[in-house]
Amino acid sequence: MHLNLLAVCGSGTVTSSMIAGEIKEELEKDGYDVSATETRPTEVQQLAQGGNFDLIVYTSPLPEGDYPIPVLNGTGLLTGMGEDEFWDELKATVAKIKK
Repeated sequence: MHLNLLAVCGSGTVTSSMIAGEIKEELEKDGYDVSATETRPTEVQQLAQGGNFDLIVYTSPLPEGDYPIPVLNGTGLLTGMGEDEFWDELKATVAKIKK
C-alpha cells in the first residue's frame, strides 16, 4: 500500500527529512510504500488542502486550522520521549487511513 506523508519542521529541510526517513523505514517493515514531502509550517495548510497527502507529521507548531487529514506530533522522534507512543499512534492512524 502507498502512503503520502507530509513531514513538517521549522525550516522544511533537515528535521522533516530525518523524521520522514525514520517513518518510511518503519512503515516499510509493515509493507507500506511511503512517499514523503518535507515542508515548513507556513506551507502545510495549502499542501494539505491539495488532497495529495494521507498524513501530516510535524515537529514545529502548525498554524491553527482544520486539516482534512490526520495530524500527528512527531517530536518524540527527536527527543526519544514518547517515541513508543508515537509509533503506536502512527501505526493505528495508518491502519485507519488504508481501510
